Amino acid sequence: MFAVPSRPLQAVTFDLDGLMFNTEELYQEVGEQLLARRQRELSDELIDRMMGRKSAEALQLMIDWHRLDATTEELEQESAAIFLEMLPSRLAPMPGLVELLAALEQARVPKGIATSSGREFVRTVLEKFAWEPRFDFVLASENVRHGKPAPEIYHLAAERHGVAPQQMMVLEDTPVGCRAAVAADSYAVAVPAGRTLGQQFPPVAFHASSLADPRIYAALGLDPPSDRQTA
Repeated sequence: MFAVPSRPLQAVTFDLDGLMFNTEELYQEVGEQLLARRQRELSDELIDRMMGRKSAEALQLMIDWHRLDATTEELEQESAAIFLEMLPSRLAPMPGLVELLAALEQARVPKGIATSSGREFVRTVLEKFAWEPRFDFVLASENVRHGKPAPEIYHLAAERHGVAPQQMMVLEDTPVGCRAAVAADSYAVAVPAGRTLGQQFPPVAFHASSLADPRIYAALGLDPPSDRQTA
């Protein structure tokens, strides 16, 4: 069910991992390697518990789950090294992202990023495509005390945009992220993909099939993607 927002949307805030880029699937491979080195396995249940959370929180869950003799700092350094090896050949934008960014820029709709990842990681990912200058701001885990599902990061995003939360669209791919967006009273849109398909989400404005979903464009008052392609 889709209804045009009752108040005009004036800004968009993107999650990063699994929403803008295919990093969630890469994270899973990193986690598998981390645990394989310790003769452990990464279960589906553990993956689901870790998704959408700050890196330190997710790794602490892994440590507690398997009773690992390691610190979050050690696992963060090890996982970063593994990820950087994958990055050059494996990192890719999610379907519809490139076109949506172009449409927002053509319509001069402000856009920002609010992610549970650390700033250094975010900078590394965005640098591959030289995209950081395209966003009005980037909020990372260091910017908040309480990570998702707490609404703090999306309250801060609305403040940075200079709009009421109800006038800001938030695009999220995980239930944890959507709970944060809904709690912040934003116009939350779920864009599940991969492991989050079929998971239980909080009551969002609608579930998009991808970032190319025409309902995202309609809610923002933009021309549908098909119209842009044929123009």
